[in-house]
Amino acid sequence: MTTHVVGTREEWLSARIELLAAEKELTRRSDELAQRRQDLPWVPVDKEYLFDTEEGHASLVDLFQGRSQLLVYHFMFGPDYTAGCPSCSAVADGFNGIFEHLANHDVTLTAVSRAPLEKLLGYKRRMGWSFPWASSEKSDFNSDYSVSFTEDEQRAGTIEYNYKRSGHIMDNENPHPVVVQIAGTCGTDAPTYTRDRPGVSSFVLEDGVVYHAYSTYARGLDGLWGMYQWLDRAPKGRNEEGYWLRRHNEYESSLQLAA
Repeated sequence: MTTHVVGTREEWLSARIELLAAEKELTRRSDELAQRRQDLPWVPVDKEYLFDTEEGHASLVDLFQGRSQLLVYHFMFGPDYTAGCPSCSAVADGFNGIFEHLANHDVTLTAVSRAPLEKLLGYKRRMGWSFPWASSEKSDFNSDYSVSFTEDEQRAGTIEYNYKRSGHIMDNENPHPVVVQIAGTCGTDAPTYTRDRPGVSSFVLEDGVVYHAYSTYARGLDGLWGMYQWLDRAPKGRNEEGYWLRRHNEYESSLQLAA
């Protein structure tokens, strides 16, 4: 027998209409926050960055691919990883299906990681993705946009992520077992794994000048996890105990289907 509240259809409808008012308020608030993001001052990018892409060496301007807006997903895949972060992989599963829509709305979406290009492309083939992915291995791009850090910063406790020097789960000298677990799935240890972090940065190109418009990190990425938006509407919500995520081809059901 369920322990959840059970009611009549009339009781459900009354509660649902009350909830609808709160949902509409959240939507209005979300629209206001989106406008505030767009109203942020733009900062000219006066530094040259070099990326490796499938088309060869590229500048930041080249990553726009002829469009006026660029969204960069800072994908956790450090030089010493053997596979991409499974959480970032879940996010990428979602945007792999929409980057073409964005491209036809004057927005280029690309992933950027520090791992060498050959590693990124090999993992991309493994996962069956088609979005563009660039390596920033030869530039300071990741460190300048606060998604990668040095071993010295890590040891000194001077990492600043998500606009503060935080006691983030990834920052502990004695890493959380979940972090150790995730690092193992990437073929590395926790300290090495956590020298890269997830984030999104947006840029705009006007009159030949690139401007940085916005960056967000950590739970600022929540709304981009398409999977979680669905789970938030499922009867039991996120229902998380431990780290349940796997790469999409690592679930037991996927293995059974492939067998």
